[in-house]
Amino acid sequence: MNRSASVLDPAVRARVTDFLVDYAHAIDDDRLEEWPGFFTDDALYHITTRESAEADLPIGIMHCTGRGMLEDRIKALRTANVFEPHTYCHLLGATRLTDRGDGVLEARTNFTVTRTMQDGGGEAFAIGKYLDEIVVDGDAIAIRSRRVILESRRVDVLLVIPL
Repeated sequence: MNRSASVLDPAVRARVTDFLVDYAHAIDDDRLEEWPGFFTDDALYHITTRESAEADLPIGIMHCTGRGMLEDRIKALRTANVFEPHTYCHLLGATRLTDRGDGVLEARTNFTVTRTMQDGGGEAFAIGKYLDEIVVDGDAIAIRSRRVILESRRVDVLLVIPL
């Protein structure tokens, strides 16, 4: 058992937990222009499958480096991508936080994302875990690295909205 996770300041833990929930709500509520603001300027956002992660394969389903790429992703989604309208609903598990001692927290949060299509049909769309490096600097919190590890290697081609 990782003991360092249990000594984290409860106020910091609560703030980071709220931050992660706010992240999911911004996506679920179609406030996608807010999404890049959850990351540091030099952030990494990477979606891959568990199978690829375990084999240490570098190619991802989605790979963005830097907030600029995240912003471009949303601009393209809004202006250039053509896809059937749909919405997400994130269900987050409890987050395990570990303080590395250098102003960075490591976090693991399991998730299920349900997707509802325009016709009202819904399904479990993505199941996996977030592996994060989160920078806490005074009142500011930002994700420096988010690795999204999907449990299944079957990934719908309609992965246009960030997870």
